[in-house]
Amino acid sequence: MNNKAIGLFDSGVGGLTVLKALMQILPNENYIYLGDTARLPYGTKSKETIIRYALQCTEKLMENDLKMLIVACNTVSSVALPAIKEKYPDVEIIGVVEPGAEAACNATKNNHIAVLGTQSTIQGKAYDKAILAINPKATVTGKACPLFVGMAEEGISQGFLAEEMAKHYLNDILKQENKPDTFVLGCTHFPLLKDAIQNVVGKDIQLVDSAQTTAKKVFASLQTTNSLAENTSPFMHFLTTDDVAKFKAVGEPFLGISLDKSHVELVDL
Repeated sequence: MNNKAIGLFDSGVGGLTVLKALMQILPNENYIYLGDTARLPYGTKSKETIIRYALQCTEKLMENDLKMLIVACNTVSSVALPAIKEKYPDVEIIGVVEPGAEAACNATKNNHIAVLGTQSTIQGKAYDKAILAINPKATVTGKACPLFVGMAEEGISQGFLAEEMAKHYLNDILKQENKPDTFVLGCTHFPLLKDAIQNVVGKDIQLVDSAQTTAKKVFASLQTTNSLAENTSPFMHFLTTDDVAKFKAVGEPFLGISLDKSHVELVDL
C-alpha cells in the first residue's frame, strides 16, 4: 500500500511546481502526473466544463490504483473538488486552496490578503471562503491574472515583460491605502513569475506559494497514516493530452530537471 503512487493533475504543466515541492520533501514516493495540455487553460472555462474535465483526468489517473490524489490546479480545486471527492470517496484527495489559505493566514500581519489567480478561481471565491473560515477578521482582495498562465507556459517568467504585466495587474491593489501585506500565488503556474511579482510588490510583501504548503500537507497526512513510501528506486511517469515534445520542453523549467521523453506518454481523454 505504502509504495502505491501519488497521482497529480493540472490543466497544463503548472502543477509540476507542486510535484517539484513534493519531490523535495518526499523523494521516495512514486508519482504519476497528468497535464491536460490539449485543453489548457481551465481558468476561462465554465464551471460545468471544468468539472467534466476534472473528472476525466481523475478517472485516467485512478486506473493506476493510487494511494492519494492531488488536485494540483487552483481552478479545479476551487470549482470541482467536491465533485471529485464525491465520486472517489475511498481515496484521499487534496487540493491546493486550503493549504494556501492557511499559509496566508499565518503570514499576514494586517489581515489584508490578496489572491492572484485565474478568472474561475477568483470568481468562485474559494480562497475567500477558506481564508475567512480561518480568520473571520481578514479582508480578501481577489485579482484575476489570466495572462500569467500563458506567459509561464511560454517561458516568459522573468525580466521586463513579466514585470510590466505584473504592474498591469497589481498597481491598483498596491495603490490602496491599506494595501495587502500578503499575496497568494493562487495558480500553480504563478510561482514561475514569483521573482517578477516580488520585484513589483516590494520586499515588504509576503508571497505565499500554494505548491510548498500543499507539499507540507501531503507529508503530514502520509506521516499521520503511516503511509510514507519505502522505495529505494522511486519512479515518475508523466501523461499529457497533447504534444509530448512540447510537454517536455515546457515542463522542464517548472520541474527544474530534465524530463526523459520516454517517461512522457500521450493519452486521450
